[in-house]
Amino acid sequence: MDIELKRYFIERWAKYFPRADLPISFYYADSVGDIEMAARAEDHRCIIGDLARVRKGRSLAFDLDTVGCGGGRRYLGFTHELMPDFEYFLSCGIEGKLEGERYKKSPELVKQHLEHSPPFEAPARYAVFKRFDRLDEADQPLVAIFFVTPDQLAGLYTLVNFDEGEPNGVIAPMGAGCATIVQMPYQELASRRPRAVLGMFDVSARPYVPGDRLTLAVPWPKFAAMVSNMDESFLITESWAKVRNRMASTHAATD
Repeated sequence: MDIELKRYFIERWAKYFPRADLPISFYYADSVGDIEMAARAEDHRCIIGDLARVRKGRSLAFDLDTVGCGGGRRYLGFTHELMPDFEYFLSCGIEGKLEGERYKKSPELVKQHLEHSPPFEAPARYAVFKRFDRLDEADQPLVAIFFVTPDQLAGLYTLVNFDEGEPNGVIAPMGAGCATIVQMPYQELASRRPRAVLGMFDVSARPYVPGDRLTLAVPWPKFAAMVSNMDESFLITESWAKVRNRMASTHAATD
């Protein structure tokens, strides 16, 4: 981790996005040292709920046994397996046997959806999540994950596209909450032009985040470029000052 980049970003984040939560970072590791392991999963548990503690400053590591959801294990790269009859679970269900979530109209559409979401292999045993200010020099973050309000998202979205000629620097593919902050931005790292992923539209994950938050997960090379562009971008204009002042006053009113 570039400690100068860390310092530079934290200063400018406070300046341009007053009182906004710092992003959390994600990376893989073969050992976790003194990083806290998430509790062993005995029943179903959504990893998005666990990350609420990371957003408050606690670092957490996960492995195959501590991710409490079959989808989460797949979308973090720990397994390729899905639950039996997954295509029915995500769609119409099976009468008398399985309740469907009805996120897709038919099992056939679920199968087509999965063709666009191939599994991947985690490159190390553990997935580690740290808040940005908790990163140290030995860490090698892969993705910066922002939990943001609409005004904050507007700023980040515009900053992502600041140095892009093509208009789709941010994508919003359908997927589970954990897929949009881990699998999708991680796979974007292999692209010549990594894109940021807008997410947390997953209805099942929504109860684990504040009602006014979505996520923007940014592959690290793109994040570093965004940081270097902050002081020459729209963030220094009067247009952004109006939004920035609203962010500051809104947060002050809710404290």
